[in-house]
Order: sequence, then C-alpha cells, then structure tokens
Amino acid sequence: MNPPQFVVRQLDPERARRTRLFLALAWIGSIAIAVVLAALFVSRHERDPKVDVAANTEVEALKSRIAVLERSEQVAKAALVELQSTLRDREEEIAGVRADLAFYGRLVGGARREGIAVHALTLEPVSGSRAWNFSATLTQNFRRGSETRGRLSLAVSGIRDGRLVTLGWAELVQQPQGSGIEYAFKYFQQINGTIMLPEGFEPNRVRAMAEGDGGRADQEFSWNEAAKAGETDDVRK
Repeated sequence: MNPPQFVVRQLDPERARRTRLFLALAWIGSIAIAVVLAALFVSRHERDPKVDVAANTEVEALKSRIAVLERSEQVAKAALVELQSTLRDREEEIAGVRADLAFYGRLVGGARREGIAVHALTLEPVSGSRAWNFSATLTQNFRRGSETRGRLSLAVSGIRDGRLVTLGWAELVQQPQGSGIEYAFKYFQQINGTIMLPEGFEPNRVRAMAEGDGGRADQEFSWNEAAKAGETDDVRK
C-alpha cells in the first residue's frame, strides 16, 4: 500500500503566535546583548579622570627631574671647563717658575762658568701682516762683571711651494747687508726685533744665533712653541 502523497494538518494559530513572539524576544535580546557589550567596551576605553590626574602628576614630576638633571649636567660641565682652565694656568705658572729658576741658576752659575746662551725665544704676530715680533733672552756668566758684545740673528725653516727651505736673517728683515742685532750686557739682556715672512711660507723651526766676544750660541726652537710662549707672556703682561 502506497503512503499518501499529502498530509493534511490542522492549523494551530496559538503555536504560530508563540513562534513569532519567541523570534521577537530573541531579536530584542540580541540587541540588548550588543548594547551591553558596546557599553563594556566603551567603559574599558574611557579614561578615568582620577587616572588622568595621577598620570599628569607623574609626567610633571618626570619633567622636573629631567630639568634638574639637565641643569646639574650644565653646572658639572661648566665646573669641568673652569677646572681645566685653572689647571692650564697652573701648568703655565709652573713652567714659568721653572724657566725663571733655570734663568737665575744660569746667572749665578756657582762654580760652573758658561759662555753666552740663548735662554728663551718668544714670537708674537703683528696683526694684519706677515710680520712677527720676537724677543730673545741672552745670558752669560763666563765673564762676570765684564760686558759681552756681539750680534744676534735668526733663521727660520719651513715649507714653501712644497719644498723645505731656510730663510736667513737678510731675507727675514729684508736687508741684503743685514748681519743681526747688536747686544752688549754683563749678565743678561732681552733682544727685541721684527721679522717678515714671505707669502706662501709656512714656518716650522726657528734658530737663534748669538756670536761675539763671549763665544757663540746656536739654539733651535719650535715655531709653534715660541709663538705659544709669546701668547703666554702677553697674557702675563
């Protein structure tokens, strides 16, 4: 026997109403859940005013600490620079005292007698030119109480046109017949003069040569050291 092709069921209006009510409630519930989740999300990401105040207070404290540290660093750097400057001044003073001791020791001499010597040489540039003023200190204790006479001259070695050259006294003072500056002293004398360097010449070494009845002295100095000594003497003055 074949089953029936169609089944006839009686329509239940009450069941259909309940189904529609259930679907409506489910839809409303889903909306409510979505609203609650959204509210939770927003509440989590909203900033608490108390937290803001605490955070701002901490930020300001950190800024103050940074400012204090930066100021401390500036003070420390300034103190270090001042200390370095003071140490340089002390070193220059010590070097000056040692030079003075050597100078007076040479004059006194004790039992040791020495002929003429170039004790020191300083150089100072003449502003706006290639000229340099020099000051050479000569000493002797061989002829005590007797005057020593002679002449002092300079020679400068350096680089010109890529070559090592030496300029003699005549070239430095631009006097073809120049033979030096006369000196006459018993114990010591400071000889002052001016030399002129040609364009394109870079000095490296300078020689001071003294020759007379007290003997001959030939002393070489570094140009930079002599120029530095000139700056130091200028500061002392």
